[in-house]
Amino acid sequence: MKPKVVLTATAAALGAVAAHDLTQKKHSLMRNFPVLAHARFALEEIGPELRQYIVTGNDEERPFSRDQRSWIYASSKLENNYTGFGTDNDIENSEYVIFKQHTFSDAVPPTAIHAGEHVWVPSPKVLGGPRGRRDAFRPNSCVNISAMSFGSLSGNAIAALNAGAKLAGCLHNTGEGGLSQHHRQGGDLTLQIGTAYFGCRDDTGRFNLDKLMKVVESAPVRAIEIKLSQGAKPGLGGMLPAAKITKEIAEIRGIPMDKDCASPSRHAEFSGVDGMLDFIEKIAQATGKPVGIKSAVGDLHFWERLVEEMRSGSRGVDFVTIDGGEGGTGAAPLVFSDAVSLPFRVGFARVYKLFAEAGIQDNVTFIGAGKLGLPDNALVAFALGADMVNVAREAMLSLGCIQAQKCHTDRCPTGVATQSKWLSRGLDPELKSVRVANYIRTLRRDLLKVSEACGVWHPAMLDADDVEIMDGNRSGRPLREVYGYEPTWGGLSGRIRDEIVAAMSAAGPHGGSAPPSAGAH
Repeated sequence: MKPKVVLTATAAALGAVAAHDLTQKKHSLMRNFPVLAHARFALEEIGPELRQYIVTGNDEERPFSRDQRSWIYASSKLENNYTGFGTDNDIENSEYVIFKQHTFSDAVPPTAIHAGEHVWVPSPKVLGGPRGRRDAFRPNSCVNISAMSFGSLSGNAIAALNAGAKLAGCLHNTGEGGLSQHHRQGGDLTLQIGTAYFGCRDDTGRFNLDKLMKVVESAPVRAIEIKLSQGAKPGLGGMLPAAKITKEIAEIRGIPMDKDCASPSRHAEFSGVDGMLDFIEKIAQATGKPVGIKSAVGDLHFWERLVEEMRSGSRGVDFVTIDGGEGGTGAAPLVFSDAVSLPFRVGFARVYKLFAEAGIQDNVTFIGAGKLGLPDNALVAFALGADMVNVAREAMLSLGCIQAQKCHTDRCPTGVATQSKWLSRGLDPELKSVRVANYIRTLRRDLLKVSEACGVWHPAMLDADDVEIMDGNRSGRPLREVYGYEPTWGGLSGRIRDEIVAAMSAAGPHGGSAPPSAGAH
């Protein structure tokens, strides 16, 4: 095509755009600045990408910084995830945590880059043991995959997560969207029951115990979690538009395809702590599985009532999953993501203290969630009293998520959070399952190395004296002081501590020094 023709066609196209812009009334910027306004909209559209790759520093971006994402990506590919030339964090002016290493210790971490990745790092507590559940067990991993539903994530993403859970020997939470074929890749499951009772409801949406039993018996379900709320949108229900409901999703959830699917903000089977505990005991007796609850933390009255009811020991939850109000994988109104519910550390500490004050913290497995897939955040959670941590967004990053923040649009460019067949085909479940497993093993390895550097055999043995919150390079406060913990709170005690020390000292990798000389002291 001749240049003159090209110029003529280009001018005609721009003229048509200008005519449209000048006559439309929807956008005043386009009406006042025809053609040029489109450049502004284009820059606005790719603004997140520009900031992500060009503008922001290594530690500036949220919710995950470039350094954090790079560590997860490298870990999932078994690449070198070490850093050189010292920290690039602003330690002179920012608040940050430090872990106090011990000069002498019986627990000695090995130094090889990949040492410890295949070490057994279980939960320090037997899930369901204190309440004598028929199928009580000790989870094989203190790091597990958090609740993300099929429907929110693609089938390929769910399949990769479950297969990765099998490879890493950890639990995979189904999320409230039901147990799909994609969850059946061999990984052990925690079945989540939400307010809509997806997968265990009758035709009118009511909870159905018989259907729950069939689901539990059809897959390797090890525990059941009653979801009260989540950090992304605490106290708020959800809505799946009819346009996004596929035949597969409808069958798994037990919902019609031609209607918007609402997840209520509250449960219909109970309206208080007393009824909730009856519901939990009914499910535990029928299935034999440990049963717990998941919730973000707001008003403490619920937790105070729960602790009061559990004092007698006649009824109770087997585990408590505390989700941080920092938000998570669920799409939510901005105000809920930004300003509803307590952040993880504050919320978890307040709940744990109630159980500790009542002297029943050893009877409950505490699970933390909310950006705990990074070693420093996870270790603080363990020091505050967590026995296990769940990872969600970090697991998505190990799948290939690039933090495009388009989860709510169904246009996830990497095929993780979408139901688009075209986009999800780009995610290879077989390859990505290995990367999920690599990431989880590497996280456990780093947790183990820091724990042993601090003189203990297991991350849950850290207590609130092993961590300080630094105010720049001016001063620091022990975690115990910051959150008002008593001396015996946060770590493990008595028989639980002895059991995990015996297990880890036998299984854990050992480092140390060169052989001692004859005159060594």
